[in-house]
Amino acid sequence: MNGATALPRRSFGETMRADVWWFQPLLVFLGLSTFIVYSTWAAFQGKNYFVGDYISPFYSPEIFGDSPHSWFGPKPAWWPSWLLFSPALLVLWAPAGFRLTCYYYRGAYYKAFWADPPACTVGEPRTSYWGERSFPLIMQNVHRYFLYLALFFIWVLAYDVWEALWFVDPTTSKTSFGVGLGAIVLAINVILLGGYTFGCHSLRHLAGGFLDQFSRSPTCYRAYACVTCFNRRHMLWAWLSLFWVGFADLYVRLCAMGIWTDWRIL
Repeated sequence: MNGATALPRRSFGETMRADVWWFQPLLVFLGLSTFIVYSTWAAFQGKNYFVGDYISPFYSPEIFGDSPHSWFGPKPAWWPSWLLFSPALLVLWAPAGFRLTCYYYRGAYYKAFWADPPACTVGEPRTSYWGERSFPLIMQNVHRYFLYLALFFIWVLAYDVWEALWFVDPTTSKTSFGVGLGAIVLAINVILLGGYTFGCHSLRHLAGGFLDQFSRSPTCYRAYACVTCFNRRHMLWAWLSLFWVGFADLYVRLCAMGIWTDWRIL
């Protein structure tokens, strides 16, 4: 005999789980909210984003701006006077788009902000399922293109670290090699962002995930294995890099404001 059995639908938050299932989504909500509020505030400041040879990763590459790091000089004359100008607003959309469409972050903020679902075997607030096949969630599929921009940003930030290793003597105007605490902060930022970016699921597919047989392309297999090594800890890289890039901006900002002193180590 054939028949269909209708399972009872759970109301929102209803579950038989005895553990504190809501704790992890709460931490994700607080963590992402803190970063979003701070990074938005920092991006709209348009000042105190550079000091000496250091530049905040929120503002790099500086396309137009007042610092020595600017690629094309100060704010252009054609910029409307009524429109807010900040160098960060010209570039921050790219790394933000990369994280927003990230496969890990989707699952994280879907649960924490939309309760879709709040956790495994926990009742949802909605009955329908749209997936990512219609606007606006279909835009998540551009993640692979944001990856190319993210790889470019890694190169730019690595170059910023190189620039941060050269100090100008104010008395002789000569440039000499040196290591300050700020350079170490910026270098760690590149390492963490690199671990997050090079473990991207899209990069993993690009490196070798499209192959049916790895034996036919040993080079692609080695690249695939390298990306997979980073991908195993993708969530850890995602959170460490998120908060460290915020700290790197904070470090440069407080040094620029004279609140913190950058210690010269070498």
